[in-house]
Amino acid sequence: MASLTERIASFFSGNDSSTDEGLRDLFISELKRVYYIEKRAVDALGEQAEASTTNEVRSAFLQHQDESANQVDRLEEIFRIIGIQTEEQSSDAINGLISDARLVVTETEEGSLTRDAALIIAAQKIEHYEIAIYGSLLTLANVLDFTQSAELLSMTLEEEKTTDHKLTALAESFVNSRAREEEEQHPGSHHASRHPLHGSDADVTLGGPLGV
Repeated sequence: MASLTERIASFFSGNDSSTDEGLRDLFISELKRVYYIEKRAVDALGEQAEASTTNEVRSAFLQHQDESANQVDRLEEIFRIIGIQTEEQSSDAINGLISDARLVVTETEEGSLTRDAALIIAAQKIEHYEIAIYGSLLTLANVLDFTQSAELLSMTLEEEKTTDHKLTALAESFVNSRAREEEEQHPGSHHASRHPLHGSDADVTLGGPLGV
């Protein structure tokens, strides 16, 4: 049996077949998980579009729903390329994020801009999770020399980043300021447990470190 030092050397030289096999299994496992995530996202985006207040936010969700459906097709193509049966692997993380997105609908007033702001925040949480997963899958595909799969994953990763930027721009363009105006006119009326915001706390920051 090879020593740890020899295994490390083999790994970094690209000659460790056992590591390649392990990484391939990891790639397949994550592929099945992101397949489940995208299919759940398609349904969730429809719900978010229906709950939206403005046509702009509704259209953004519906556009991303169509995009996500194409991404599902792309994942199915990757399954075919690597010769693996198409299969889902459940993700507690996406289930939780979708539950949170549903919760903001019950916590905000129907027809308010506050609801749109909350829906965008919820959507970007999901976007950031997907960006992390696709980035990891792309890295694994490159290490394993899965060239065709890497090309498809790269396309999806760029789409996810673009969607995240678009949601940030949409929020900054009108949703955040108008949501604050609603709050100033009717303090606390758009959130069951919400109090008027003051100072720096009044700024609704969307996008996070990946949404700039």
